[in-house]
Amino acid sequence: MRITALQPHARNPERVHVHVDGQPRLTLSAELVLTLGVRLGDEVDEARLEELERRDQPWRAREAALSLLSYRPRSAAELRRRLARKGFDAEVVDACVETLGSVGVVDDAAFAETFVRDRVRLRPQGARRMRQELRARGVDAETASAAIDEVMEVEDASEVDLARAAAARWKPRPGEERDRARRRLHGFLARRGFGGDAVRTVLAEKLDGESS
Repeated sequence: MRITALQPHARNPERVHVHVDGQPRLTLSAELVLTLGVRLGDEVDEARLEELERRDQPWRAREAALSLLSYRPRSAAELRRRLARKGFDAEVVDACVETLGSVGVVDDAAFAETFVRDRVRLRPQGARRMRQELRARGVDAETASAAIDEVMEVEDASEVDLARAAAARWKPRPGEERDRARRRLHGFLARRGFGGDAVRTVLAEKLDGESS
């Protein structure tokens, strides 16, 4: 078998179509084609073609990772899971995430701070719930706690402040008994991860007309 054409990809100039015996066979990064010296007329066999596809995996993994990150920030663990689901080998995934981490594209501390800031400003939750969600995304406990403490200090937000914001639009149902309303509001706040002191304060303010 022989390479009979090397054609630039119509939509991505960084990719090259490789034709073998007049038929399109695989697509490689232009960088890899230059690095490996792939040329017209080269004789190839199946083993060589499989090697070229394997050598192209890091480039494809990097592009897939950058595409995923363009939608929203992700933790290193999230990115690893998504790349693995796309079929990349574990070694390729690890190397890709490590490389992106070394240049600051993947940063769990920055990701955690962005996540917490979003919750504090737009979707108020208690520290417990934020910590649980960060842990579920693969952020270690120390990094998660540090991000929560840092953002809440910078935003000058307390657990009670966030509980008040979360409950701002909550209202008892018409004719609802106070005990039932208290149970509903308590559950509403507890599900959002607020601690007992914050819940009791908001219950008093919303249903008893008191502050504490």
